[in-house]
Amino acid sequence: MTPHVPVTPEEIANDIIACYDKGASVAHIHARDEEGVPTCDIKYFAETVQLLDKAGCPIVKQISTGARGGKTGEARAEALALKPLSASLASGSSNFPTSINANEPTLIEYMAKIMLTKNIKPEIEVFDVAMINNAVRLQQEGLINKGPLLFNLVLGVKGSLPATPKNLFFLVESLPPNAVWSVSVIGPQHVNLSVIAMALGGHVRVGTEDNIYYAKGVLATNVALVERIAAIAQSMGRGLAAPQDVKRIWGIE
Repeated sequence: MTPHVPVTPEEIANDIIACYDKGASVAHIHARDEEGVPTCDIKYFAETVQLLDKAGCPIVKQISTGARGGKTGEARAEALALKPLSASLASGSSNFPTSINANEPTLIEYMAKIMLTKNIKPEIEVFDVAMINNAVRLQQEGLINKGPLLFNLVLGVKGSLPATPKNLFFLVESLPPNAVWSVSVIGPQHVNLSVIAMALGGHVRVGTEDNIYYAKGVLATNVALVERIAAIAQSMGRGLAAPQDVKRIWGIE
């Protein structure tokens, strides 16, 4: 849909380094194979991670375990062997525009156990409010480490919660005490809702995974999206977190 999506490990690593230079502190990483198809094969994630380490980029690396890369829990958890500081964990199922984001309870528990064993901080991907409650239950059952639960509130996916201030407030009010949270807003409301999220004390994820347009008719790059949200944050008096700040905020120092 856009030529600005990095596809190869080299393109992804270079884009992450450029985004770090503009203020990004966490990189949410997907992988694609030689055909450009989403994959969960560890070798592609490993290449990206190795390139970042070789360049000395200190950004916090977060591996995606999303359903687009694979179907089975074993496949989706393969890259967790790299022991990143963080990985995504969808704690329920939802709809994407043309497919289902399938996450069965047994699959969720399987991946949560691996993250727990490898001391990987799960970021709970929230597409509806039930996913918040599911994450709280996982922690109560000892499948997520004690400490602040980390949530990413995703709004604007067709088939899931629309990107409205009302839905953002609803999700934030549904979070457990002391939760750490960010928003990922898909669609034309992503700047407005990101500003609201920052005003509420939340954090923000931006990128071409979520929005291919910078403005109407103008294609975005990851760097441009990071640069804009960083400037808005600073104008609001929200300082930019360095990777070491992220570890403190997440409770993983």
